[in-house]
Amino acid sequence: MRIGGGMAAAWFLLVAVAVLSAAEPLRFERSRIGDVTFEAASAFDVDRDGHLDIVCGGCWFPGPDFRRQIRITEPMRVDDYYDDFSDYPMDVNGDGYEDIITGGWWGGTLQWRENPRGRPVEWTTHEIDRCGNIETTRFWDVDGDGHVEVVPNAGGRVAVYRLVRGPDGRGTGQFTRHVIKPDGCGHGLGFGDVNGDGRGDFVVPDGWIEAPADPFQGQWIWHPEFSLRSASVPILVHDVNEDGRADLIVGSAHNYGLWWYEQRVDTAGARQWIRHDIDPDRSQYHDLALADIDRDGRLDLVTGKRYRAHQEHDPGSLDPVGLYYFRIDRGRFIRRTLDYGPVGQASGAGIYLWIEDLDANGWPDVIAPGKEGLFLFRNLGPRPAP
Repeated sequence: MRIGGGMAAAWFLLVAVAVLSAAEPLRFERSRIGDVTFEAASAFDVDRDGHLDIVCGGCWFPGPDFRRQIRITEPMRVDDYYDDFSDYPMDVNGDGYEDIITGGWWGGTLQWRENPRGRPVEWTTHEIDRCGNIETTRFWDVDGDGHVEVVPNAGGRVAVYRLVRGPDGRGTGQFTRHVIKPDGCGHGLGFGDVNGDGRGDFVVPDGWIEAPADPFQGQWIWHPEFSLRSASVPILVHDVNEDGRADLIVGSAHNYGLWWYEQRVDTAGARQWIRHDIDPDRSQYHDLALADIDRDGRLDLVTGKRYRAHQEHDPGSLDPVGLYYFRIDRGRFIRRTLDYGPVGQASGAGIYLWIEDLDANGWPDVIAPGKEGLFLFRNLGPRPAP
């Protein structure tokens, strides 16, 4: 079936996927949305009609049924990569409509795409900065003012882009750049309060960067305390074992393995990081997220395999793809499988997944983009009691 104006048809494959657990059996309904293979997605109300929509690379799908596909633009393409490694919603120009922050490896440029106020016309792309090859971009409130900043894992540095806001608090379409660490940052980026002083610190593969009281004027302090190699983006800062100290959750973006690093501090104040396996047997854990998927009051780890992250050059590249959440129970990670199987039949996690309660049933859903397709996993909540 073709829908409207030559738009590619949106087609749906509905599969009930049972996630079995004695504590909280959940049901997920899987849908493949559209015939697109972009690796980033998000959800927000593009046209302000009261329904959440799905945005993925060069198009968006109006909610609540996501059956129409509306063009945004044609991102740069190199082989089977698209230069669209995030689709974060932010009202950049202050017109009341959320735009998209994006960018990618090949173009080396951080960009924002201007929402044409929900009309079905092409979005204008604006350059923020030519910052170098972007592995992907993350969004954290670095200065604690209630607004997130834009932080690409790009150019071998940690640089923060802050939206300039007018007296009314609205965006002006302009950004200021603040360099936190100019070099030696590598593949992998995280943010969180590592040392418990109430301020957010940055984490890169070879250490963490301690925040000053004023993050944009003060001096950041470098702590080279570990080596994570080619790490996930993001590296998650989270108190895994609930001992009051922040730990790290790290995936191997281009090899096998998923781990957590336990932070220990001795009586003299010396810090150590102890590595524990979560899943050493699956590859290309590139994107990680924390969300309370099962609504038990604790954050769960949501992740999966990025298909063809380096085409077929990574170890395990041709292994089956999968999407999972892990219940975190005081240092134990209990894997629940949302999907697993060969490409063409199952979904991985892409480079920028999104978690959102799209149908307002109170249970977070998972939007999983990737080179194998765009999938939605509707969380139906617990299985009814017999």
